[in-house]
Amino acid sequence: MGKSIYVLFKMPKDLYEKTYEIVEIARDSGKIRKGTNEVTKLVERGQAKFVVMSEDIQPEEILAHIPALCEEKNIPYSYVPNKQELGTAAGLDVPTASVAVLDAGKSRVLIENLSKKLSNLKKPE
Repeated sequence: MGKSIYVLFKMPKDLYEKTYEIVEIARDSGKIRKGTNEVTKLVERGQAKFVVMSEDIQPEEILAHIPALCEEKNIPYSYVPNKQELGTAAGLDVPTASVAVLDAGKSRVLIENLSKKLSNLKKPE
């Protein structure tokens, strides 16, 4: 499967790993919600603090609306390569397309640092 056409930049592997770590820490010390419908509602309400989406979702249109919503609501977001790993990081035995962090818990500083790095990657050169 190819990379999502909605990923506008190539994320380095260390940032993927940091993103999975954020989800795990927020799951254990804060509050997360899983699944595209739930994530969409939380972003629309402005309640999400950070959103993570998987690149290997088919069809890609399932997640196509989320980046625009995040941009509109000024909510940082990131991609990870694998829905199964995202599900595992979120504490599930099944894959998940997306996760929203509602309460960052101990991952707050990690989210802030990752958000800065991601915004630098997104900027045109």
